[in-house]
Amino acid sequence: MKFTFGFFILAVCAALAAEEGHPKFTIVTPQDYQVYQRETRTKGVVKFEAQHLHVAMDSMQYRFIGKPLDGEIGAAWNDLNADIDGEHFSGKLPVPAGGWYKLEVRLLKGGKSVFETSVEHVGVGEVFVIAGQSNSTNYGSEKQKTASLMVSSFDGKKWVLADDPQPGTADGSTGGSFAPAFGDALYEKYKVPIGIASTGAGATSVRQWLPKGESMKNPPTIESHVKKIEDGVWESTGGLFDGLMKRANALGKNGFRAILWHQGESDAGQARGGYPAFKQISGAQYAEFMEKLIKDSREKAGWEIPWFNALATYHSEKDAQDEEFRAAQKSLWEKGITHEGPDSDALRSEFRAGVHFNGKGLQAHGKLWAEKVGAYLENVLNK
Repeated sequence: MKFTFGFFILAVCAALAAEEGHPKFTIVTPQDYQVYQRETRTKGVVKFEAQHLHVAMDSMQYRFIGKPLDGEIGAAWNDLNADIDGEHFSGKLPVPAGGWYKLEVRLLKGGKSVFETSVEHVGVGEVFVIAGQSNSTNYGSEKQKTASLMVSSFDGKKWVLADDPQPGTADGSTGGSFAPAFGDALYEKYKVPIGIASTGAGATSVRQWLPKGESMKNPPTIESHVKKIEDGVWESTGGLFDGLMKRANALGKNGFRAILWHQGESDAGQARGGYPAFKQISGAQYAEFMEKLIKDSREKAGWEIPWFNALATYHSEKDAQDEEFRAAQKSLWEKGITHEGPDSDALRSEFRAGVHFNGKGLQAHGKLWAEKVGAYLENVLNK
């Protein structure tokens, strides 16, 4: 039910007055270092939630202090109206794209402040979910840090600066990632905070990312996240898909720009690498599984999530590219199912520590992703 904040407080003021002097007011969202996906190049909305109100007052106000992308932001206080559900309060606060902002909230009675609180770092910029196998997440040989201090990470519950290892990954990996370099490069170009939600899991096939119950005749090289149903038939347990969608849904409908997918090494050339031939899928099968994964993710989320996918088939200098699987990955772009991601196979030995990236490679990989995503943003932000 929708009420103005003042109307609700007048109804309960007497009951709360006994506890005046012992205010308890907690801002649930935004969290410190939280980034909200901007709606246009210059405009955004911060979702506000608070709970545990035990103070007599008759109104609430807020203001943002900081640097917007364009223009200026005033220091004047704004009235905050909210939806009320018991002791839970929620509302939407319009704010220009930019940040970090300091959000200040104060509770008033008779025109005087009786309680004040704040959140130090709130951003309105660009948010991305990252998924796939090891090179999508924390398997680089050198941990990275955000140089700009304008990139943060979301583990599903909490936001923090995006220093490696990225939190919330599906396998708890602890090495370096391309996320800090990617975020820094985007910040350098667009001057808005960048949010990252990393969900990857090392050594995984696209088959392991399918929704629960999706069947296959060829099990992945490592048979985690799938189970055998009968001779010649396996199916996905859905764990990785559910984890991906849980993170996406935590950000909300249109709450991030895109899913960035970096995966393929555990599907391309497995038989050539000495694994049992019955575990090898074709490039055409890979593309079919990817289409299924993307279609189901959009249905589950309830909106047309944009996806990007990389060219990712590198195993070693002697097996640096698998043309069949690169063609399959390109076909997703050509059909308009995904947007074009980077060619990470082009990052050869000087950028690698085995199949994974070294520090130089993580920086290069992040910048390649930023170039591809930036080309897309140029189109959508200018519409």
